[in-house]
Amino acid sequence: MHPDHEGGRHTQSIALRSGQARALAYLHRVWDSACATVGNTTEVASRQDVHEDLAALRDRVEVTPWRGERGRTALRVLRAHLNFAEVAGGRLHSASERQTAEEAGISRQTLRKAYESVLKPGGWLRRLRVGRGKEGSSWYLGNGPGSVLSRSQTTQFPPAPALEEWSTSETALSADIDSAVIGHLMSHDAFAQHALGSSALVIIGALHSRPAQTVGELVITSSVSRATVYRTLHRLASHGLVQHVGEIWTLAPRALDGFGNSPLKAVTEPEVVASRGWVIALQCGTAGLAARRRALHAAERAAYRAVLDRRAEHRSTAVVIVRDGRQVLVPAPRPDEIPSTWHRPDGHVVDPLTGRAAPDWRIATDGRLILITPADQRSYDELAAAHAEALIEWESAA
Repeated sequence: MHPDHEGGRHTQSIALRSGQARALAYLHRVWDSACATVGNTTEVASRQDVHEDLAALRDRVEVTPWRGERGRTALRVLRAHLNFAEVAGGRLHSASERQTAEEAGISRQTLRKAYESVLKPGGWLRRLRVGRGKEGSSWYLGNGPGSVLSRSQTTQFPPAPALEEWSTSETALSADIDSAVIGHLMSHDAFAQHALGSSALVIIGALHSRPAQTVGELVITSSVSRATVYRTLHRLASHGLVQHVGEIWTLAPRALDGFGNSPLKAVTEPEVVASRGWVIALQCGTAGLAARRRALHAAERAAYRAVLDRRAEHRSTAVVIVRDGRQVLVPAPRPDEIPSTWHRPDGHVVDPLTGRAAPDWRIATDGRLILITPADQRSYDELAAAHAEALIEWESAA
């Protein structure tokens, strides 16, 4: 509640806006939520604990049924965030939308749908801070909905068929895929939406985790419908990635070796030949899709940074004074006053060039102009409260 503490900015805004009692009630709710979260969290004290925690989360992802095209796309996105978390050394990591889309091999629009429809509501991902400028957003990986047992607790592997013993598991099968294989393959052009697709990814992951499965078993382990399993298996077989003996399907020998997006990634003697992934993408018409996506994102980043540089040239520096060893911001005059002729009774703003209402602008209750966009992190009341607080602090210091 003290003004010197930056972490209490939101609570201070509540106190200015709604009073001290509301602010204290908010603090109590946050404290209770924090205690409940910490009480249900495993302590991570060393690098080994980090690896064990991420391995347990990976097992949880692999035994969770990811049904439908939306679920399989969300699996690709979550696997991309797992890759980032492993590099960052913990569940807390940074990643931009473009970076994640390139890693998962999907478009940014599809990525956002996976965030909003599956991963955020399901408790798999939390965005702690929206990226600004050249920094990506801060994300935290959650445990997902409910309680899911690990693979070793839900699955009993049968002995080898060569021993002529029972060939089906004693317990009911559960979802069981190898997410490491999915994470390795998902960015390749051969697994784009209009090529083999996400269903091929999870079926390959299921066959890599548990070789020699029937169609009925694949329906359960991959969480793919029976019709889609049949259709995908025949498509994979036509490209030489899977094979079957009777009703048993397996991955073809060395099916995934040298799998890449470029014909130069797979090298054999004595000459360079195209990789299997490149050939499949070429046949499906998606060859070069990942390269084009990276080029587009690079151009968008360059344009965005150019805009930031232009804005920085015109942005006036903040004026501060030092009082008792701390800096006090000198509030600048607010340049958001607009002529009354631009006002409309419903709170909209009239564009002076077209004479029509501007969709992203509103008139606030005090007659000020405010831009409303999905990227805004604070409401107008919070912005006004922060300005009022700066005025109070400045007046007391001056």
